[in-house]
Amino acid sequence: MQVAKNPDAYAPRLLIDILAMPASVTPIWQIPVEYIKGVGPQRAELLKKELQIFTGRDLLMLFPYRYYDRSEITPIARLTSEQEYAQVKGVITQIHQVEGGRWSNASRLVAELHDDTGFLQLIWFNGWQWVKKSLQPGKTYLAFGRLSFFNGIPQIVHPELNDPHAPQASWAFEPVYPSTEKLKSRGLNSRGIARIMAAFWEKIRDQDIPENLPESILQTYQLMERAKAFRAIHFPNSSSEAEAARRRLKFEELFLSQLRMAMLRHQHHEQSRGWKFEQVGERFHALYQRLPFSLTDAQKRVIREIRRDTNTGHQMNRLLQGDVGSGKTIVALLSMLLAVDNGFQACLMAPTEILAQQHFSHIRALLDDLPVEVALLTGSVRGQARKQILEGINSGHIHLLIGTHALIEDTVQFARLGLAVIDEQHRFGVAQRAALWEKSEIPPHVLVMTATPIPRTLAMTVYGDLDVSVIDQLPPGRKKVMTVHRTSDRRHQVMDFVKSQIREGRQAYIVYPLIEESEKLDYENLMRGYEEVKAYFPEPEFRISMVHGQQSPEVRHTNMQRFVQGITHIMVATTVIEVGVHVPNATIMVIESAEKFGLSQLHQLRGRVGRGEHASYCILLTAPEIGKEAMERIRVITQTDNGFLIAEKDLQLRGPGDIEGTRQSGAIEFKLADVVQDADLLMTARQAALQLVEEDPLLMKPENRCLLDYLQQDRRKNNWSKIS
Repeated sequence: MQVAKNPDAYAPRLLIDILAMPASVTPIWQIPVEYIKGVGPQRAELLKKELQIFTGRDLLMLFPYRYYDRSEITPIARLTSEQEYAQVKGVITQIHQVEGGRWSNASRLVAELHDDTGFLQLIWFNGWQWVKKSLQPGKTYLAFGRLSFFNGIPQIVHPELNDPHAPQASWAFEPVYPSTEKLKSRGLNSRGIARIMAAFWEKIRDQDIPENLPESILQTYQLMERAKAFRAIHFPNSSSEAEAARRRLKFEELFLSQLRMAMLRHQHHEQSRGWKFEQVGERFHALYQRLPFSLTDAQKRVIREIRRDTNTGHQMNRLLQGDVGSGKTIVALLSMLLAVDNGFQACLMAPTEILAQQHFSHIRALLDDLPVEVALLTGSVRGQARKQILEGINSGHIHLLIGTHALIEDTVQFARLGLAVIDEQHRFGVAQRAALWEKSEIPPHVLVMTATPIPRTLAMTVYGDLDVSVIDQLPPGRKKVMTVHRTSDRRHQVMDFVKSQIREGRQAYIVYPLIEESEKLDYENLMRGYEEVKAYFPEPEFRISMVHGQQSPEVRHTNMQRFVQGITHIMVATTVIEVGVHVPNATIMVIESAEKFGLSQLHQLRGRVGRGEHASYCILLTAPEIGKEAMERIRVITQTDNGFLIAEKDLQLRGPGDIEGTRQSGAIEFKLADVVQDADLLMTARQAALQLVEEDPLLMKPENRCLLDYLQQDRRKNNWSKIS
């Protein structure tokens, strides 16, 4: 089967056909921004460059991030330092010019405004000569602006002044829009944008913003109508109306995201073809019975889910997540034997050669004398050995193929590939993973694995089109890693402890951070650290390996292997060893400048130790003084080893866009919704989407027509059917 290179080819064909159907276009949304009143060609160019506003739709989707409450007038005596902005009403009694003095060369104009409760100062630094001519002592004004205090006296610098008796040009709740210095220089500060928005709204009718949610959903979840929500979020009459509009539009974003993925998932289950693994055969049972340990209940549950998926006649598309050391590999191996017992081949693709090598060694040892042919294919396998592997795969003689991205090369032709397992899935692109589909007449079942726990809200948002299995138990006997925080002024004591452990026969990692801005700084930082380590651990008593990104793959592999084989005692490295090094004898992980690492990364690094029978330690070395957020990360990592709790905290601290694997997904690019702050609303929207797809998977019911019309119009550029 050949898979088209167009990313849409990865989505179920039926959904693509539905969303490609022609639909009417609402003209108001498509108006080029330069033709909107108050914009013009020059401002339009700035709006396009600074805020990516090209059309009327883009302008309406520029939502205010806060509002100025212009509905209330505060007595001056009740002003407090907690207020950021204030509106007061009073009489100007004094106006005087203050020359620049010792602390400032700038002249300024100061006016006193009195009401029945007290007075405040109005101050102008710029253009005050014009202001002085226009101000009238004894006249009553409405003054609005940012509030500050100096020597206990309230002040508003560059206030906005209005006649309280004249019709007001401002709004009760004035929207505050994002702007930039370049926009402000063209009069497009927040208020300038608000004026353009208001003029644009005069041209818009409710029917120009058609409803896209069924009436039943509006009623069930008590949501504002769409046109009213758009108007209310820009120009609300009250804070409660603004909040109701924001909730409606957030729900819409989350619901549509969940709906698209639920439709893809449903149609994948209903429309895709997949090999049927009907029997649990001899090889599966033989390995299961000879395992030197008992599977956890979580592992058994996941195997049952995989067995159910692979016996439906539809392609399995499942994400398996489990913490470091939770036993994902044995689940994958049993799944591959399920394929072999049914007359198929299976493959396991790993992101690095050393991880592929370790998978191969581990699997071959477990299978031992079972009638299963296993081969390893990586970039370094060449010549006659490579030729024999390719022939064995093509003939069906080799049952299990383990390797790197070499597995997707055109020369690798399987006789009958039934299952593809992808380890550390976020390290492979969609196109690489999809290339495995071309290796079989019917696309193989796909099991993607990650040892990076994914927070529940993020999993629903980014991987909602996949079935998700979680191994949430660690095997009995897995050693807890003692994690401690030490400051750099105690480095000598830390290194003495490492020496004592090495003299008892153990090995240690010492990891340095990557500084994304500069590979040169990374290298210099690592080399400086390497020299320090050599000074602490002199040869010949101590032997050191070093691994970093600037080494050739061959050198890096050799140095890693020396550590794996116990030839060297210490591995000095960057985060290149975060994934995939399995050394049971390594019991110490020292992380230098730990304050520079993210929570999930610290947890992954810690997972490199605690894999053998000996007590293990993770030592976080930081500067004596570190920031509040860094201190919170250190606190969390030293208090828990639960990867899912750590992932949730990481999401709260860093936000979804910074979590590895999500940055390019497109699934979290919401205008208003936030998967952390709006987790409850996400759950509600997801439930609504799942129920709707269950009742009307193709949106053919008349009451869902508005939703189908919207999806046809708003088909996203990004590929919805991630093979995640």
